[in-house]
Amino acid sequence: MNKKITLLAVAAVTLVVAGCASLPSPAELDAQALAMLKTSFRDEGIATNKRLDQDLGQRACSSEQPPAESVVKQIEAEALATVKLPANGQYLGDWREGEKLAQNGRGMTWTDKSAAPSANGGSCYNCHQIGKQELSFGNIGPSLYNYGKIRGVKEPGDPASAAIVQYTWGKLWNSKAYSACSNMPRFGHAGLLDETQLRHVMALLLDPRSPVNQ
Repeated sequence: MNKKITLLAVAAVTLVVAGCASLPSPAELDAQALAMLKTSFRDEGIATNKRLDQDLGQRACSSEQPPAESVVKQIEAEALATVKLPANGQYLGDWREGEKLAQNGRGMTWTDKSAAPSANGGSCYNCHQIGKQELSFGNIGPSLYNYGKIRGVKEPGDPASAAIVQYTWGKLWNSKAYSACSNMPRFGHAGLLDETQLRHVMALLLDPRSPVNQ
């Protein structure tokens, strides 16, 4: 009887080991999941299946495990290299136009006629408090109220403010340059906003006359 039980146990273990050996690898599972996604969605208007393609940062930051420090540094370095400074050296536009963009949640849906930046808003209110008068806003990101005032920006062209001005531009252009797994849209890098629009948002954040800094 004991011999029979032992043989059954050995057979069971053998089957379990064989079953584990035949399981797909993590890479194979990822490929299967991506294939399933691509067959579950279709191109519709300006929204195409290309949106399912992930770059290094997206792949690393959507994994079950956080990326290794070396990968984090690689993501941030590659993102920083994509940042394009304004062609004419002018960082700030009109804060009034920036406020319109910050409160505009339209753009990039399949029903939109165009994917051009001019058709998009910034949707900033979805993640941030912008001004103290706002009644409803998201909290995924920090409050932007007094953004420039807290950081000591006194005048639009103040040389002492150059570092924070360039940082803010880079953060808007490609947020992963400063935080590998940032949830913030990469406005410039992804073509969501153009340079003129970014200058307007910059003014909303940094111009002392903007309601953000009152």
